[in-house]
Amino acid sequence: MTGLRVDFYPEIVAADVAVIGAGPGGIAAAVSAAERGLRVVVIDRGLEPGGQIWRHKAGAAATPEAQPWITRLAASGARTINGTSVVDVRPDADGFEILAESASRPLHIWAADIILATGARELFIPFDGWTLPGVMGIGGTQALIKSGASFAGKRVVIAGSGPLMLPVAASLADAGANLLLVAEQARRAAVAQFATGLWRTPSLLLQAAKYRVRFLTSSYTTGTWVTAAHGVDRLESITLTDGRRTWRHDVDVLCTGYGLIPNVEIARLIGCEIREGAIAVDNRQRTNVDHVLAVGEATGIGGAPLSLIEGAIAGSTVGSVEAPSGHLLRRRAALVGAAGRMLDVFAPREELRSLPHADTIVCRCEDVSFGAVQGAACARQAKLYTRVGMGPCQGRTCMPALDFLLAWQADSVRPPVEPALVSVLSSEVAGEATPSFPLTSSVGEAYQ
Repeated sequence: MTGLRVDFYPEIVAADVAVIGAGPGGIAAAVSAAERGLRVVVIDRGLEPGGQIWRHKAGAAATPEAQPWITRLAASGARTINGTSVVDVRPDADGFEILAESASRPLHIWAADIILATGARELFIPFDGWTLPGVMGIGGTQALIKSGASFAGKRVVIAGSGPLMLPVAASLADAGANLLLVAEQARRAAVAQFATGLWRTPSLLLQAAKYRVRFLTSSYTTGTWVTAAHGVDRLESITLTDGRRTWRHDVDVLCTGYGLIPNVEIARLIGCEIREGAIAVDNRQRTNVDHVLAVGEATGIGGAPLSLIEGAIAGSTVGSVEAPSGHLLRRRAALVGAAGRMLDVFAPREELRSLPHADTIVCRCEDVSFGAVQGAACARQAKLYTRVGMGPCQGRTCMPALDFLLAWQADSVRPPVEPALVSVLSSEVAGEATPSFPLTSSVGEAYQ
């Protein structure tokens, strides 16, 4: 077989547990399972463990909250494979086969159990001008700051919804941005009631207060949202409203987004039940599919503290008949309650459904306008007629927005879950090669 590229052949890994995602929930699950003696492999798209919430520069120390967990993961015996996208998950006789792309190379993972820690992404609601350079997601802004981008001296407005606005506002203020306004679309009374109710979870109340202190000189308003962004080649100004009046702000950067939505594509591909947009789990974090568990934001938006608790529960019970500890269950119940109240308060208001006009772009990848899809009965019909959702992001930005705007039901999920090279999609394990842990060098060895 001389002349063949060995690095083309898929790498094979076998494990007792495969954790998909290395955010707080995935790390806690991997640590808990590996410390019980299970063979654990963690697959993550990021270049470093931590996910978006604990994102940090490669080689730099993580935050004081994240570093102990990342250190514990490294010492646990779990193998973490970074820079890797899951393409397909297939049931196998003894568990599951996971096809992934890692450094443009096929990766096959066999695992008896899977823990889904796939996290969440931002919900964007299109409005005129939202595609202008200078308009960016709230979470995307946080990622840019953590990656070293400079916002010093920039006139910035944050407008959207949800508690994520607070840490991003604090980070922008720390980074020297001229933070003009933080505009929350939720109603003042609802936000005040939610803040008052945080006495049940003092740690969350203290965290919110610490964030607010860091941008205390900037205005924070409720019941306010952006209706349009203006500019020629890039963002120059925005129009805001409180439902009674409108006004404009000259800005350099607009950070916008309406909360987070769970990433459930892999879960739906496997056949997991999805309830209210999130993966449904029992009190041991088990889904309705045998040997598949789920943790973190994919099971409902709740923040890092809840994700850590859910990860600890899943990792301590995967492959076991023992019940989770009562302490973990009580702590999770308190945080789940707070998360439920948060989602009710910060749910996008009805007025946001009227933001896009007929010529407003809703699919940036394929340049599809709102008017082109308004008459479609469902997402599939719209795809066939306009190619909406069929660009490089595979509908991850436009489809949740259109679900909100037009009340479409989610379309079916088929592999590949992520865009991948044809060589990865067509890869097959050679002969009777036996996967091993932590890894074999490549399946090419089976030919030698």
